[in-house]
Amino acid sequence: MSDTTAILLENRGVLAVSGGDAREFLQGLVSNDLNRVSPTQAVHAALLTPQGRYLHDFFIVEKDSRFLLDCEVGRRDDLLKRLKIYILRSEVELAEVSSDYAIVLFMGKDASEKLGLSGTPGQATAFGGGVAYGDPRLAELGARALLPCNKAEAALEDAGFARGEMEDYERLRLELGVPDGSRDMEVEKALLLENGFDGLHGVDWEKGCYMGQELTARTKHRGLVKKRLMPVAVDGPLPAPGTPVMLGESEAGTVKSGLDTCALALLRLEAVESAQTQGETLTAGEARLTPQQPHWMKFETTEEA
Repeated sequence: MSDTTAILLENRGVLAVSGGDAREFLQGLVSNDLNRVSPTQAVHAALLTPQGRYLHDFFIVEKDSRFLLDCEVGRRDDLLKRLKIYILRSEVELAEVSSDYAIVLFMGKDASEKLGLSGTPGQATAFGGGVAYGDPRLAELGARALLPCNKAEAALEDAGFARGEMEDYERLRLELGVPDGSRDMEVEKALLLENGFDGLHGVDWEKGCYMGQELTARTKHRGLVKKRLMPVAVDGPLPAPGTPVMLGESEAGTVKSGLDTCALALLRLEAVESAQTQGETLTAGEARLTPQQPHWMKFETTEEA
């Protein structure tokens, strides 16, 4: 892999949120603090059900006095529909603008410097007629950009980026234990804290109310996280997503996305501890799984109520 590479993401779409009430509108709905979003700062956030279950996650950047949401292209229309429900009489306009932007992922040790960034997660700057920003979740995930389609190729060439391979990013994401939207988080069932959103800077605990905030806060303060999405080293054939993970005769979790010898699995923490302390083996299909713990991932969830 070249030191600095750019990957065009065809699996992502863009929604624009504008109008005098746009910031307040999003602030009352999503898990992160919209007051942090500016032309120089991006965030990662989620939209939940009123019961605190996962619906969508996305990156939010500010460009030309409107908020741009980098989201899953296959579920973009569902996100747009759900946002429209809450406009009511607010001065808010929603638009699907995917055809206006190329969404680009950057990897490599010099990528941030070429984009005019310091490498700080979430830091944003103007680039190529659009906006580039460090991935708000982890610095190791590189940077992203929303670029005008008619300027993207020239901007990448001028900055000296070679074309990268999506598999390189997938491998890194899996090793770091970072979920990829609805591929890894079951819609209307997954909890943010089971999927590491707090450690990945996707939840602001000080911002106040938002859709699903009550359950998310209760899960944290009462220590109710019993399962976690985490990387697993795969010894054997890569199990398909949805394959049950077994500890002996007991079901311990479910395999999610994977590539080659690494995958993500949603596992019961009790089963992981038992496997590690008792020398037992986690299996999925014909493969043996060994849970990994990336540097950012913390399992100590119980706090004083």
